[in-house]
Amino acid sequence: MKITKLTTYQVPPRWLFLKVETDEGVTGWGEPALEGRAATVAAAVAELSDYLVGKDPRRIEDHWQVLYRAGFYRGGPVLMSAIAGIDQALWDIKGKWHGTSVAEIMGGPVRDRIRVYTWIGGDRPAEIAAAAAGAVERGFTAMKMNGMAELQIVDTTAKVAAIVDNVAAARAAVGPGIDIAVDFHGRVHRPMAKVLLRELEPLKLMFIEEPVRSEELDVFLPQLAAASTPIALGERLYSRWDFKSVLASGAVDIIQPDPSHAGGISETRRIAAMAEAYDTAVALHCPLGPIALAACLQLDACTHNAFIQEQSLGIHYNVGNDLLDYITEPGPFAYSAGYVTIPTGPGLGIDVNEDYVGERAREGHRWRNPVWRHADGSVAEW
Repeated sequence: MKITKLTTYQVPPRWLFLKVETDEGVTGWGEPALEGRAATVAAAVAELSDYLVGKDPRRIEDHWQVLYRAGFYRGGPVLMSAIAGIDQALWDIKGKWHGTSVAEIMGGPVRDRIRVYTWIGGDRPAEIAAAAAGAVERGFTAMKMNGMAELQIVDTTAKVAAIVDNVAAARAAVGPGIDIAVDFHGRVHRPMAKVLLRELEPLKLMFIEEPVRSEELDVFLPQLAAASTPIALGERLYSRWDFKSVLASGAVDIIQPDPSHAGGISETRRIAAMAEAYDTAVALHCPLGPIALAACLQLDACTHNAFIQEQSLGIHYNVGNDLLDYITEPGPFAYSAGYVTIPTGPGLGIDVNEDYVGERAREGHRWRNPVWRHADGSVAEW
């Protein structure tokens, strides 16, 4: 079997899909998504295809090593996202070739289902409370919310109070039996992060995500190590080498690699295994499309230290299209009592609606991150 063609599809709302074809009619799908840089990653996939066309798609590990090492310059979000989508598609092909799921090929599942959480939005306490209650009504037992909008390096006590009020509104709406995580999104600098960690502690959060950007972790280690709330990060780390110092620090309790950014199924599994050696939990990052989620679930199936899965159904980014639009059968993503059953079909376990993908790719998208500014005019972290 030989790879004959790689085709990318830039589809709404902000996703990039990849189809890998072979001379024996077996095709695989991946999602080399990088939000706001889809066209850039598509160009990287096209460059990497020069090596892959004509190769046996089943030699996944060898291809991963060549794509990562043979270009001399390596790592970073663009290259690793391109490799990620290719890697996912090759695993999809291999599973379909053998007539079994990716999880079975990787040693078999350690679980049959995994807990999922949903995003909630809202700008004011009443809106947040309503969104939190709505998530519980839809059957979710865990949710995540943005902690704040822009925040200066040193901000006001009024801003801190507003942040705490928003989170407290969610907690009051759902009670103590529902888990809430708060995403700082790397928007917070060290002086304010220490304040917010302290002020949010009484609300008994499941975790606080990206209290500071990963590259600032070293200067914030004492505060993170002292925090009673679990600390999570990792969506902007792209390889096992990026995660190495984070895990060794002992200050992070949950890592969040993204299998569409961090080198695909192959590399994310290695990252998760490293984390297990440090007794660190895994909650894969996935505010993306159905192929990315399918890849996450195959990893969740055979990753002992995975405990919950992010998913994007109905989130505010999904304007025009949503998670289920691009697959022929929604069954693999049927959530029940806060869990989803791991898909057991061949490959990634989903069937992509190729005709609809082609139709929406003709419209495409040019999604870009918003640009935020502080009151003084300086650019703010988004």
